[in-house]
Amino acid sequence: MSYDWISFTTDYGIDDGFVGICEGVIARIAGGPRVIHISHTVPPQDVRRGASVLAQAVPYLPPAVHLAVVDPGVGTDRRGVVLVAAEGVLVGPDNGLLVPAAEVLGGVRAAYELAEPTYRLSTVSATFHGRDVFAPAAAHLAAGVTPEHFGPAVDPATLVRLPEPETTVEPGKLTTEIQYIDTFGNIQLAATGADFDACGANLGAMAHANINGRSANATVGRTFDDAGPEGLIVYVDSSGRVALAINEGSAAREFGGSVGDPVWVLFAR
Repeated sequence: MSYDWISFTTDYGIDDGFVGICEGVIARIAGGPRVIHISHTVPPQDVRRGASVLAQAVPYLPPAVHLAVVDPGVGTDRRGVVLVAAEGVLVGPDNGLLVPAAEVLGGVRAAYELAEPTYRLSTVSATFHGRDVFAPAAAHLAAGVTPEHFGPAVDPATLVRLPEPETTVEPGKLTTEIQYIDTFGNIQLAATGADFDACGANLGAMAHANINGRSANATVGRTFDDAGPEGLIVYVDSSGRVALAINEGSAAREFGGSVGDPVWVLFAR
């Protein structure tokens, strides 16, 4: 099966030529597939953030080869892999980056190690596998090379998986952790909309949020404006996760915090 699209997610940034070089490699090998750039500003080496960005994007993309490179272990013995999901294939390092997106796409049906030299560049740098290993693999997959040609099968149970975030739901209280902070400073939590409902969060009610010992009152709302100017809102975001935001401001700047930090929210009952 060939693909018309390749999605591309990295921590390469946009100041250097890394992204363009990888896209050039894809074009030289496959020519036709168009590239959808999800993000290249994942914080450097932040695998968890990259996994979250990718997993939240893939449901809205056409059938594609999903190329993702956030790879602090580049050049070590960590595996490069192709994951076959029900609704696409994913290419990148076996460090937990790909599995959440594969689960969103219907689960990992098969996995293969990127071991066949035919489908990489003739010279492989120890520090730029995005160019030399992963981009060529994505291009060949898009051109119709089937995943089993890339190397030996990998037991999906042995794939590296990131630790699952912990969320506890009690009547009137949600205890969870930061999953993602976006460009606007909105703080997405690991808790889901179902968790939000289960703890008794009622629209328009007051809440009290605490991140790393810093706390503030909030409004339970649906849109940013429900909190009023510069007010804190707790809501379910466009990805179905509970989030904290400041209307016309930045919750991240107000609270600080980073991915994995604990959060609790009390809801008025």
